Amino acid sequence: MNDLTGFQRDLMYVIAGGDEPHGLAIKEELEGYYESEVHHGRLYPNLDTLVDKGLVDKGQRDQRTNYYTLTRRGRRELEARREWENQYVDL
Repeated sequence: MNDLTGFQRDLMYVIAGGDEPHGLAIKEELEGYYESEVHHGRLYPNLDTLVDKGLVDKGQRDQRTNYYTLTRRGRRELEARREWENQYVDL
């Protein structure tokens, strides 16, 4: 997880918080958070990187729509990240 960009970690958080979100739903959620447009050329290559690293699974709803879920490893990595963050930020 330490070799991921902040954007990739944000993708994982959004995926973890959704119910098998599709790419457009992830894009819209991040645009609301960032208050700026997230281009497809940034979104999908980063999602593919997370899939390649074994942190995210990609499924297919229909011929045009993919959905994303965290793998077991992805969930463990995200939990470890949260534990690490909590050492430094106690809100």
